[in-house]
Amino acid sequence: MSFSRRELRDLGIAWLALGVAFMLFIDRSLVDAVARGTVAPSTIAIALGVSLASVGVAFLLHELAHKVVAVRFGQAAAFQADYGMLFLAVMSALAGFLFAAPGAVVHRGRITARENGLIALAGPVTNVGLAAVFLPLFLFGPGLLGLVGQRGLTINLLLAGFNMIPYGPLDGRKVLGWSKPVYVAVAVPTVLLALYALVGLGL
Repeated sequence: MSFSRRELRDLGIAWLALGVAFMLFIDRSLVDAVARGTVAPSTIAIALGVSLASVGVAFLLHELAHKVVAVRFGQAAAFQADYGMLFLAVMSALAGFLFAAPGAVVHRGRITARENGLIALAGPVTNVGLAAVFLPLFLFGPGLLGLVGQRGLTINLLLAGFNMIPYGPLDGRKVLGWSKPVYVAVAVPTVLLALYALVGLGL
């Protein structure tokens, strides 16, 4: 497994941009306080740290999971950030809504439908695993740890469920194209968990 200088740069910028975008979207009172100049830099740093440790990690490990499996199947694979979409994510968050599409792992080489399906499946499955990691923090973590746990749990469940929708470039379409039984076995629980996270947990 290797990373080019450009790929490392893209990963770092995407992680930071997503962290900023979600901080702006979730902490609306913080945005207002910054505009009025009534917030301490330490408060901004803490809010950004929470966002990077939860949302940023969820997005980046999702993409890196695609890369790991693609490389395992002999693919040339690398994450490529979409700078236009990252800019849109930050600007939309400032406007009060959020559209986040940071980029994708691009892979090439000879591949079967099964291998392509498994590469796609790696992202949502990784998010489910991360949700399990964040769950104890959400249940038992004090203060900031509890907040990181809540956001990490929620965003990972949302990402897993959303990406299993069989539409466009989302992972679900590739998984369904490979195996309907596997798609149903993964999509049904992840979509239900995503709905629960959206309604019952929140950001």
